[in-house]
Amino acid sequence: MADRYANFANSGLGRTVVKRLGLPDPPRLRRHRPGDPLTTGPVLLGAAPGGRLAEPVRKLLDAAGVTVVDPEGEVTGAGALIFDATGITRTSGLRALFDFFHPYARALQSSGRVIVLGTPPQATAGPQEATAQRSLEGLTRSIGKEFGRGVTAQLVYVEAGGETAVESTLRFLLSGRSAYVSGQVIRIGSGTAPVPADWERPLDGKLALVTGAARGIGAAIARTLARDGADVIALDVPAAGDALAGVANETRGRALQLDLTAADAAGRLAGYLAAGPRAGIDILVHNAGITRDKTIARMSEDRWDAVLGVNLTAPERVNELLLERGLIPPGGRIVGVASIAGIAGNRGQTNYATSKAGVIGLVQSHAPLLTGRGVTINAVAPGFIETAMTARMPAGLREAGRRLNSLSQGGLPIDVAETIAWLASPGSAAITGNVVRVCGQSLLGA
Repeated sequence: MADRYANFANSGLGRTVVKRLGLPDPPRLRRHRPGDPLTTGPVLLGAAPGGRLAEPVRKLLDAAGVTVVDPEGEVTGAGALIFDATGITRTSGLRALFDFFHPYARALQSSGRVIVLGTPPQATAGPQEATAQRSLEGLTRSIGKEFGRGVTAQLVYVEAGGETAVESTLRFLLSGRSAYVSGQVIRIGSGTAPVPADWERPLDGKLALVTGAARGIGAAIARTLARDGADVIALDVPAAGDALAGVANETRGRALQLDLTAADAAGRLAGYLAAGPRAGIDILVHNAGITRDKTIARMSEDRWDAVLGVNLTAPERVNELLLERGLIPPGGRIVGVASIAGIAGNRGQTNYATSKAGVIGLVQSHAPLLTGRGVTINAVAPGFIETAMTARMPAGLREAGRRLNSLSQGGLPIDVAETIAWLASPGSAAITGNVVRVCGQSLLGA
C-alpha cells in the first residue's frame, strides 16, 4: 500500500508544510541496486589512540574501491563516518567521540552511514574499559535519532581476533541494503570468515530453504537469496500452492508444499532434503508465521496454540531434527524471523509476542551450542513493514506504525530480506547469537 503522507512530504509543497508545522519528515531512503557502489561519497575514518580496527578497516575499504579520508580540516559530502573506539579503555577517553562527531556531524550526505566500532564489554580487560565500551550504545542510538535525512547509525562490537571478519558487516551497513536498519548493536566474534569470490553473488553454490515463502516477506527473502546466487527451496502450506509455485518459478527454485505444524512434518522435510540432489541445506530461514490477535482474557486455546505452534514450536522441531541428521553442515546458517513485538510486547498479541520472544530465546540459547559445529544462528526482528497484512490495519494504527521510528516511515519486505541475506553470507561466519531489528529504529522496545 502506498504511503501517501511520505509521498506528499517529499513533494515541493509538502516539504514546506512539514518544515513549518514540525511534522514527521520521512526521507527517501537509499536502497541497494545491483552494481551500486558501497557508498555515495568518501568515508571519513577516525580512531581513538590505540584502536585495533582502523587499519584493517582502511585496508578493506581501499580494496573495495571506497575513498577513505582522514579527519583533518573541512570535509563535506561524506558517505559515511566510521570511528574505531576500541582504544577507549576508560570513561575519560569518551571525549574522543565528541571530538570526532561534533565537527563532522553535518558533513554527511543524505542516507549517509555512521558506524562505531568497539570491543564487547564482557570481553574487555576490566570494569573501567567495560564501562566505557558500554557507553557507546547510548551514543549510536542517539545519533540515529538526531542526524535525520535517512542517516543510519550502528555500533559493531568486535572481539579480539575478529578483525578480519568484519568485511561482510561493513559492506552491509555501508550499502543501501541496510536502509531500514538503524540504532542496532551487532556483535562479531573472534575468528576468520571466508571472502566470497563475488560480493554481488556471495551465496553462489549455496542451497537455501525459506519457509512461508509464498508471499510478502517470505517471497522477498526467496528472491533476494536467489539474486545473491543461492538455489532456493520455497516452502509453504498446500493452500498457498499457486502463489508458492509462482515464487519458485521466479527464483528458478523448487516449491515444497508442507504444513510444518503437522506431527510428522519435520521428519518429512528431513527425508525430502536427504533425498535431494545434494543432502542437506546451507541456509535455513524460518519465516513462516501467523497472527491470531485477541487480548489474553478473550483469547481461545486454539488461537494460542496455533500461533505458538507455527511461530515457535515448528522451527524448534525442524532445527533439532535437521541438526541431528547432519542436514545442516558446518558453515550452515539458521536465521529466524522474530518481531519487535517479541521485544516490546503489544496489546492484543500476547500469543504472538510470546512466540517471537521465544524465537529470540531460541537464537540466544542455541548460538553457543552450535558454534562448535560451525553453524551460526541469528534472527531479524522486523518492525512495521509494508505488507498486505499491515495494509488491512485500521488507518490510525497504520500511520502510528509508520511514523513511530527514526526514519518516519514503514519498511519494505526487501529490507528484511537484505538483512537475512547478510546473515546468511559466508562472510558472516563470526556473527552468531545476534538479533537485529529491521524497524527504522522504532521508538518502541530496547
